[in-house]
Amino acid sequence: MTNPVANPFPAARFIKEIGRGVKGARSLSRCDAQQLYAAMLEGRVSDLEMGGIMLAMRIKGEAVEELAGFLDAAEASFDLLPAPAGGYAPVVIPSYNGSRQMPNLTPLLALLLARAGAPVLIHGVTADPGRITTAEILREMGYPFCHTQHDVATQFANAAPVFMPIENLAPRLSALLALRRVLGVRNSTHTVVKIMQPFARPALRLSSYTHPEYLNTLTEYFTTVAPAARGDVFLMRGTEGETVANARRAQQISWMHQNTCSVLVQKQAPVDEMPPLPVSREAAVTASWIAAALRGQQPVPAPILEQVEHCLLVSRQIRSREAASDGA
Repeated sequence: MTNPVANPFPAARFIKEIGRGVKGARSLSRCDAQQLYAAMLEGRVSDLEMGGIMLAMRIKGEAVEELAGFLDAAEASFDLLPAPAGGYAPVVIPSYNGSRQMPNLTPLLALLLARAGAPVLIHGVTADPGRITTAEILREMGYPFCHTQHDVATQFANAAPVFMPIENLAPRLSALLALRRVLGVRNSTHTVVKIMQPFARPALRLSSYTHPEYLNTLTEYFTTVAPAARGDVFLMRGTEGETVANARRAQQISWMHQNTCSVLVQKQAPVDEMPPLPVSREAAVTASWIAAALRGQQPVPAPILEQVEHCLLVSRQIRSREAASDGA
């Protein structure tokens, strides 16, 4: 029995389209996807229909137009953040995976970018059973979480990276993410939060994928229907799902800009000699190692240094294009 909802949204006709299995399912139009996802975010879809929608999309996979509609609804569901002034556009780092095996070096990437002068926003989960999250490592290093836009502005003014929990940045999206614990599987929201742009001004998004089929889907999305005016995107195979370069060998990083795709970094073969890394993946150990790396007492892995250089270069280009557009 489902819980009653106020102003219920009739979802049956959408489920009929997407719920026919891998071979029989049809994709929704961008408009229909936006309407359906907006109703889900607003709590107007019953529990029974919500489960049906999420499992149907899990089996079918999101089409490009569906992702576009979902993003339209998602970014309209929360207040976009103001970007600070300066020579760099914000760098957006989603962090929803953490690490199971390797040390999570996403905080190192963020801190190197912030130290160079780029405003960095990390948004994600604060904890995930069995994984070490970026939030846990930053907490060990003494960086506070930001819960309001005022907090974000303060951290940017201090030239520190911002970590904003998803429940504070986008509460309605957080509620849909939480359904993973109920259903036992991820849903489309896990893709949406990794590709959304939470700033009102152009920004550089670092985005990742885990399953190979998402490379083609996301590349097509960012080069065909994603608004170019929202900024650029770096897309890579995730390091255990995180958007930091693998310290042991660089992954391919594709740069989506002005509806085109360029390869910034070529995939590398495994190196014979492993770089020095934290001796365990635990948050306190990783935090201590990152602090030592920032002091120059540990070598920063070359793939991460290369990723930082590309981020800074493109972030400046985005801000320059924005300034040129404002002056036109």
